[in-house]
Amino acid sequence: MPSTDTKINEIFIPGPAGRLEAKYFKSKKNTAPIALVLHPHPQYGGTMNNKVVVDTFQTFVDNNFSVCRVNFRGVGKSDGEFDNGQGELADAAAALDWLERENFDNSQCWVSGFSFGSLIAMQLLMRRPEINRFIAISPQPNAYDFSFLSPCPTSGLIIYGKKDELVPLQYITELDKRLSSQKGIKVDFQLVSDANHFFSKSEELLVKSLDKYIKKETALY
Repeated sequence: MPSTDTKINEIFIPGPAGRLEAKYFKSKKNTAPIALVLHPHPQYGGTMNNKVVVDTFQTFVDNNFSVCRVNFRGVGKSDGEFDNGQGELADAAAALDWLERENFDNSQCWVSGFSFGSLIAMQLLMRRPEINRFIAISPQPNAYDFSFLSPCPTSGLIIYGKKDELVPLQYITELDKRLSSQKGIKVDFQLVSDANHFFSKSEELLVKSLDKYIKKETALY
C-alpha cells in the first residue's frame, strides 16, 4: 500500500572520501524493509537523479520501504573524485551502514542498481550477508566481470531491454544460464521487449516489473 506521507529528505552521509549527497525516504513503520538504490557510471553522466534511479526509488517508496539513493563520490554535492569502482563500492557500503543505523528493526534489506550501479550493487551483496534481495537493471557483463557471483548469495531480479544497444543479448543469456544453475537461490530474468539500455519510453513497463517483483518478495513480511 503506497505511503500517504512521501516527504523525500536531502541528506549527507559520512563517507570514506567525505560527505555523500543522498535522498532519503523513511517509512512510518519501524519494521519496514530498507533499500539502497545506486546510479549509473559517474563519468558518463550517471547521478542519483537519473530517471531509472528515481523511478526505482519511487517504486520502493510506494511499497512502504525506507529507501535511500546516493550520489557516488565526486557526483553532485558529494565529496571526492571517481575511483574506478573501488571507491564507489566503499561509498555504497557507507550508505548502507547509515541506512541500517537509521532502520535497525528493518524486516528486509534490498540493494538495487542501474547499469554501472548494478555492478556495485552485486559486489556489495557479496560482502554484506544481511542483504536479502537485489535488483540489477541493465547490467553490463560484456564490460564488467561478473564471475565474482560464484555463487550468488541471494535471490533477486535482473531486468534488461531486448534492444539494449550497449550489451549484446548473448552476454545476458550467459549470465542467466550461470545464475539459474545455482541451487538455493532464484534469480528472475526479465526481458523488456522494446526497451533499450536506458529504458527510454519504456519506463512504465520497467516500473510495473519492479513493483510486481517487490510485492511478490515482500508478501511474507
